[in-house]
Amino acid sequence: MSIRLRFTLLYNAILALTLAVFGLSLYGVQASTTYHALKRDLERSSERLEETVLRVDPDPSMAPPLDEYPQKMDYTGEQAFRDLPEREILRVFDANGALVASPFARTGDSIPLSQAGLQAAQSGQTTWETGEYQEQTMLIYTRPLVINGEVRYILQAARPMTERNRSLGFLTTAFTAASLLTILVAFGIGWVLSGITLQPIHRLTKTAQTIGEERDFTRRVTYSGPQDEVGQLATTFNAMLSRLQDAYQQVAHSLEMQRDFVADVSHELRTPLTTLRGNLSLLRRQPPIPTEEREDILSDMTEESDRLIRLVNDLLVLARADAGRSLSSEPVEILPVLEETCRQARALDPARDIRLEAEALTIQGDRDALKQILLIGLDNALKHSSGPVQVTARRNGSQAEIRVQDFGPGILPETLEHIFDRFYRGEDSLTMPGFGLGLPIAKALVEGMGGAISMESEMGKGSTLTLSILRSQS
Repeated sequence: MSIRLRFTLLYNAILALTLAVFGLSLYGVQASTTYHALKRDLERSSERLEETVLRVDPDPSMAPPLDEYPQKMDYTGEQAFRDLPEREILRVFDANGALVASPFARTGDSIPLSQAGLQAAQSGQTTWETGEYQEQTMLIYTRPLVINGEVRYILQAARPMTERNRSLGFLTTAFTAASLLTILVAFGIGWVLSGITLQPIHRLTKTAQTIGEERDFTRRVTYSGPQDEVGQLATTFNAMLSRLQDAYQQVAHSLEMQRDFVADVSHELRTPLTTLRGNLSLLRRQPPIPTEEREDILSDMTEESDRLIRLVNDLLVLARADAGRSLSSEPVEILPVLEETCRQARALDPARDIRLEAEALTIQGDRDALKQILLIGLDNALKHSSGPVQVTARRNGSQAEIRVQDFGPGILPETLEHIFDRFYRGEDSLTMPGFGLGLPIAKALVEGMGGAISMESEMGKGSTLTLSILRSQS
């Protein structure tokens, strides 16, 4: 069952329940009102009959036989009786329940006095009863007429309830027909309005289906209505599509980078493996090659093996960083680490001037990772420049800022944009050893400690590698 049909049925169920409650209430009010109106009319007629009987006041012991009273007890001449509605039946009984007179002297007016009504009247109480008379339901009012402290007469007034019942039946029929027509019209209107209300949701569904089929995350739901629940749904759906589009583009970019990464790794591995394979073939030649050539071949194989080990180690570092492997986070004094890395860098190139100017700062991070980052920075500075290298560390707000600056030829702007890309090597560094993984490794390690890394360069003046890491508060 669709939401549209459920909404329409729910609307009509509520309407039907409301009409039912209203109809029952209306019927109850109408029935009660007409019933009390009948009772008031009968009470007034009974009062008029009492006035007339009190004027005539015949002796109950002298009451004629029942078959003679219409001729001898004719009350139709009384003005009070002539004013009574002819549809009412009025009766006068003595205290024992014998019929004394009927005001209009109609022989057909033979509504019997019930035993319960007689006993109640004899005890001074009034009663209301209903009974069948000439195929009509009658409302019967019986009450005593007390004279000098004793019940002398019993007065009875009755009126048919036919008109009342007929009007109530007509009300029931008319209201039922009107309610059914109203529900039918409301169903049609509710069906149309539900369709209009749910139209944006249908567009959402179609858009989602189209996106799923075409994988086009640039599509959006068009909604120009008010910002109600449906409008908020459309806005949320469009925002979700924007995030999915960004995520899809990131995934596509990551897959492209992964393909490039695999291609670059394959390329870097191919050269040393090809060299090793060629040298092995030379060693197996017959007749054997001279001893001096064998020593050169073994030396080349050792260098290529070391190169493969360095490449694999670098790739392992990057793999751990990509896998989100967390680094330790503890207070690290950077001055001893800077002194140690500068000392090791001087050992690599004793002729170079490596200057260190550092404050005694403590960062929150990993000591080994910091040392590896600094060694990468110093190694790059030594490779790409021939002058001194300046290392500084200073406080910058809540951050510790470490700079590794060289005074070489600088980096071309188009190269600087890709300086942290894996396996990327500028044209000016193609002749230098390396895989183009040093700075990407440094970037991954710095970001793993919650810091930031950047490279600034100016042609002819040199380059500066800047690290920003959060200082420890302890």
